[in-house]
Amino acid sequence: METILKEKIQLGISACMFGCKVRYNKKGWNMADLFGREQTYFTWHPVCPETMSGMGIPRSPIRVVGDSGADVLTKNAVIKNREGKDVTESLLAGCNSCMDTLKRAGVYAYVYMEGSPSCGVYRTTLKNKRLGKPPGVFGAMLLEEGFFLIPAADLQSPVRRWDWRRRLHAFAWLKEVEINTKNDLFEMWHIIKFLCQEIDEIKAREIGKKIAESPKGFDRDFTEVIRNEALLILRKPSSLEKIKNRLWKHYIFLKRNTNEEIENIMEPTDMRNMNHIADELIMMERKSLEAGILFGAAPILYKGR
Repeated sequence: METILKEKIQLGISACMFGCKVRYNKKGWNMADLFGREQTYFTWHPVCPETMSGMGIPRSPIRVVGDSGADVLTKNAVIKNREGKDVTESLLAGCNSCMDTLKRAGVYAYVYMEGSPSCGVYRTTLKNKRLGKPPGVFGAMLLEEGFFLIPAADLQSPVRRWDWRRRLHAFAWLKEVEINTKNDLFEMWHIIKFLCQEIDEIKAREIGKKIAESPKGFDRDFTEVIRNEALLILRKPSSLEKIKNRLWKHYIFLKRNTNEEIENIMEPTDMRNMNHIADELIMMERKSLEAGILFGAAPILYKGR
């Protein structure tokens, strides 16, 4: 199976995280720039539910009145601004407009602004690091639609940025790869299993066992169940410890098969900063590709046409 993405991923992003000064206080930050030249791997789709609601810039900050933004969707909670005005219908219109835009563009991954009562997923306020009433209204829609969700703040860490990027590439590949035979299923799992095992070893082992014990012949329904279970794993972030351990394991495998040592690849217990670890990971991607060896920690790369 081809493990190189040919098409750019369509990536949604909260507009305030794309450098657009659309927050209630006329501020915005360009998190996409943190990818450097890798930002060209994606076609970006910035949206802002609050500006699309017609509230304008600057505007009175809003809050969820009720249990959560998800309850706004079921009419069991409302959205009010600082002056106490009910702006629920306006915000819902803005959220629906943004979701329609993302769907038209074929977007299924989104970089969200945490702490927002509209786009937040696990927090809807930035005050004193309180959780607020998560998820936000648009955040609830993103969860309901099964989006691959990336917290914008994570992009400030080079290792977390690498983790989100490699899992998103794997997610996009797995979502679209054609699986028409039992051998295709085996090959798909061989390509993606090392990354799945790193993220959630127990669940990955369960998937591997299901595939190994499946009846002879090709069952498309069973295949789609396996695909969806693996997609759920890929949505989860890994940890620094797991990333360093897998990096070293794959490096030893590469060295054994090529008799080539890579300068600056360090053991998991060696002390170094995040930038150094990110450089090691990118070097391993490059060297594995050159050697024609699967780098299981980042099995799918984007090289375009």
